[in-house]
Amino acid sequence: MGGRWSSRQATTTTTEAASNNRMTWRICGIEMAFQELVPTVARLKPNAALRYTHLMPAPSRSPVPPAAVGINSERALALAREVLATEAAAIRAIETRLGDSFVDAARVLLECRGRVVVTGIGKSGHIARKLAATLASTGTPAFFVHAAEASHGDLGMITRDDVVVLLSNSGETDELVSLLPHLKRQGARLIALTGYEESSLALAADVHLDASVDIEACPLGLAPTASTTATLALGDALALTLLDARGFSVADFARAHPGGMLGRKLLTHVRDVMRSGKAVPSVPLAASLADAVVEMSGKGMGMTAVVNADATVAGIFTDGDLRRCVTRVRDFAAARVRELMTPNPRTIEADRLAIDCVELMENAPKVSQLLVVDASRTLIGALHLHDLLRAKVV
Repeated sequence: MGGRWSSRQATTTTTEAASNNRMTWRICGIEMAFQELVPTVARLKPNAALRYTHLMPAPSRSPVPPAAVGINSERALALAREVLATEAAAIRAIETRLGDSFVDAARVLLECRGRVVVTGIGKSGHIARKLAATLASTGTPAFFVHAAEASHGDLGMITRDDVVVLLSNSGETDELVSLLPHLKRQGARLIALTGYEESSLALAADVHLDASVDIEACPLGLAPTASTTATLALGDALALTLLDARGFSVADFARAHPGGMLGRKLLTHVRDVMRSGKAVPSVPLAASLADAVVEMSGKGMGMTAVVNADATVAGIFTDGDLRRCVTRVRDFAAARVRELMTPNPRTIEADRLAIDCVELMENAPKVSQLLVVDASRTLIGALHLHDLLRAKVV
């Protein structure tokens, strides 16, 4: 983002240039003639103080950089805390300034009939990319256009039905300012996020959002830090306001995130990973313990469902149940499984999310298997923890 001037950023020096005998000023290391300085200072925010810290001849070569100090624990932690505090304060300041312009911007975006086009350059470009991605993943169709590429053909991506969001801390970024007449001619609506209300972008936009900060977090006062953080937070506020206004749901979010762990958790249902048909171990309620052990061993789930005559679930017989009864049962063929099973076992419906199985399994006492039933508690499938691991749900 374009740098913001502050009392700790600006230093000036004067010298008479030997070649043309004119006054030369140096501000933040940029040398300019006095007549060039006047409009530069005039464009500063009215309350931004320009402090003359020292007067000396402008150096003929670049200043020697400070010596590296390495990592000192106390110094590093103090600086880190100062950076975090500065950036947090910048976000809080924007919070207090939110008003009608934010609501206007949200309405323009919500009513957009085309796409939201987010653009910027440099650090602002990185923030713009992130904002476009956040908007797109939360229900507002959006994409990023690089400001420099826009004037070399990418303007063709933008239509009159689109809304263009321009990010620039100074509000005077040449690549963005040069796009204004073309965007206006196309009829796209403009929203500007800048640090200066009187900047070219702010004045040209249909809606301007004030993203100004009093000071950057950088110890040199130069690197865009607090300003980029504040703009990022303001962009997130816009995106999530639109999410709420659209009634965007968890299911909608899942459809936009089919890949990775997040997508698997939100899109994988029990029916997608459960075992069904002949792969489900089950024995009738009248079965012997021997029958149950054979069924368990053949299906490899460490359990068998025990079902009534109408195929509804009566209970479950697991490896744990077998270990508990082995010392007291003499005749496996004579013993009945209904006398040794766990009645009313935990079950889940096929339309539930597979990730819901984890919570059911983790409840004490923990289990590794779940029976899948329909609304009438008829057995339709079974699920083992290993099935969830294979599907990478957990």
